[in-house]
Amino acid sequence: MDTKAYFINLPVSPKKARFYLPAIKKMKPSESLEYLMYERTDASVILYKAIKSALSSAKQMLKVEDNLLDFKLLSVEQGQKLKRYRPGSRGNAKPINRRMSHIKIILEAKTVKSVKSVESVKPEKKVKKLINK
Repeated sequence: MDTKAYFINLPVSPKKARFYLPAIKKMKPSESLEYLMYERTDASVILYKAIKSALSSAKQMLKVEDNLLDFKLLSVEQGQKLKRYRPGSRGNAKPINRRMSHIKIILEAKTVKSVKSVESVKPEKKVKKLINK
């Protein structure tokens, strides 16, 4: 069972947001929130909010605890570019691209494997052997 969350046009460049992905992908979503809480960059704040939103959505839709959820996909893609210009030397215009990013998060719920109950397993019968003397 999966839940998808897609956040578009976030005001952080994809290069800065991708910096945290290798560390976060190895963690559970709840652990990644603790990790990002103490990182104080713009990219980490935006990733924190996105993962927190996806986590609460998954808990509500799948009705599972957050310790059973795991990242199936976590990616940062390039979004729109706002093209702006600043005045340059000798009357030239210097271009500035303000990059935005899309964050795609897919969380999957682990299923707990049921253990066979003790009652369903039948005990072996003891066989008495008669010894002829």
